[in-house]
Amino acid sequence: MFVDRAEIKIISGKGGNGAVTFRREPFVPEGGPDGGDGGNGGNIVFVADRNLRTLMDFKYKKKYQAENGQDGMKKNRFGKKGQDLIIKVPVGTMIIEKETGRLMKDLCHEGDTLVAAKGGKGGRGNVHFKSSTRRAPNFAEAGTAAKERTVILELKLIADAGLVGFPNVGKSTFLSVATSAKPKIAGYHFTTIDPNLGVVKLHDKSFVMADIAGLIEGAHAGLGLGIRFLKHIERTKVLIHVIDVSGSEGRDPIDDYKKIMNELEQYDAALLDKPMIIAANKMDIVYDEDKLQEFKDFMEKEGRKVFFISAATRQGIDELLDEALTTIENYVEPEDDTIEMFDFEKDERDPDYRKINAYLGEDGVFVLEGKQLSKIFNSTNFEDMGSIRYLYKYIVKQGGMDMLMELGLEEGDTVRIEDYEFDYFED
Repeated sequence: MFVDRAEIKIISGKGGNGAVTFRREPFVPEGGPDGGDGGNGGNIVFVADRNLRTLMDFKYKKKYQAENGQDGMKKNRFGKKGQDLIIKVPVGTMIIEKETGRLMKDLCHEGDTLVAAKGGKGGRGNVHFKSSTRRAPNFAEAGTAAKERTVILELKLIADAGLVGFPNVGKSTFLSVATSAKPKIAGYHFTTIDPNLGVVKLHDKSFVMADIAGLIEGAHAGLGLGIRFLKHIERTKVLIHVIDVSGSEGRDPIDDYKKIMNELEQYDAALLDKPMIIAANKMDIVYDEDKLQEFKDFMEKEGRKVFFISAATRQGIDELLDEALTTIENYVEPEDDTIEMFDFEKDERDPDYRKINAYLGEDGVFVLEGKQLSKIFNSTNFEDMGSIRYLYKYIVKQGGMDMLMELGLEEGDTVRIEDYEFDYFED
């Protein structure tokens, strides 16, 4: 099964906690703190791998989590860094952050990488909190929480040439005789339900050709299979428009041409700017010469280069492939439109990290919350007054107590931080 879109949840590793330890050596009086720092959590890293062709693996597994950092240890020993989680995806996969809808990175080359979620930082051990007035700190810093986000993986095939046209016009047959690909071929519409890739080898050179599943009128709006696969021709350098000119199915080749061109324009007008070669197929069974001449005259007015071929007998195939190769070699990549990318700097900076919010809950409990507050709170040793005092000073410094007073906090009221509740009493 060809899967070209998937949604997964990624979770980086949590940072390890700093250690609370003290030197316990003979003949070393008042040894002091020696708690080491926690290790950083592992990152989530996407890597483009040319050996993959589909996003099938992500259809069944939806959650990916990196390893947490190890907690710090005594004797100033650092905790081990969590192992990064490497997620391999096919070349041509775009990583999109679901919440903002912004592109994080387009992994369009072999080996391209993206750190999509950085691991949390390890917390500092109690050795960092020693001061002239705090000689034996009985607390350390908790590791930073893991980064969680939902991302959308969207695959757009990397191909030099793309075959487009109505169902049953001979695209699969053309691909089979032009490359070593073995697509399913049958005499009914929508034989091809997945894009097929093949490599054309010509004059000691080669290029990749993709057979896009048959389009129908209204494909751009979601009819048929076209809307699923139109995106796969966006990266191509040349389009080969295969048209049945035999009249064997009672089709009008000029009308077919206009309808497919309209579908391409409705999906993305930029597709019309791509070089296009017309492959007038099934010449071996043409029975209406007048219709064929009308088609030739029309294409001449359109300024299109037409190759009259028969994929079944290989008539004209080599000449068409020569033209495709020349077009690909002379192709000039257009300048990319400005795309609003995901802001990694802003994501890392987080200006509200130290900010404290205060509000009165529906249950009448006053609530304090904040990212840095949560980190310090989880680092607090509630059996040590020095640690509790450190937490309280932070709340006061960030304006938390002032906000609670403005909300009407009085002696005896309950204050909640995380899942911990305590009663407020003035000194």
